[in-house]
Amino acid sequence: MILPCLFTATTEQKGWGVFTREPIAGDTIIELSPVIVMNAEEKKHLDQTRLHDYIFYWKGDACCMAMGLIPVYNHSYHSNCEYFQDYENNTIYIKTVRNIEAGEELCINYNGDWDNEEPLWFEVLS
Repeated sequence: MILPCLFTATTEQKGWGVFTREPIAGDTIIELSPVIVMNAEEKKHLDQTRLHDYIFYWKGDACCMAMGLIPVYNHSYHSNCEYFQDYENNTIYIKTVRNIEAGEELCINYNGDWDNEEPLWFEVLS
């Protein structure tokens, strides 16, 4: 399930991103997508590819690749959305944390919690 008002477009600084054509109320689920779960051994191989930048940590040593637009949401420490992992159903969903205006980019915090300001792995390495 992806809200029909969502679309992807390129941004000047971050490449592809997810945007909305219409306002969206806070606390709205905007996308629910299945994931492909991969074990620790498979993750070692993914870490050697560009897909490493698009996977999510899963429970234990596993990781997953989300379907839909989920891999395209950009990071923000002051995100307007949050993602939730449903391990039982192998899905991830995105939910707004505040009202969103038409034309606004939808961002998640890659740390998991929408207000977590801990430096990300790619910032630590640079």
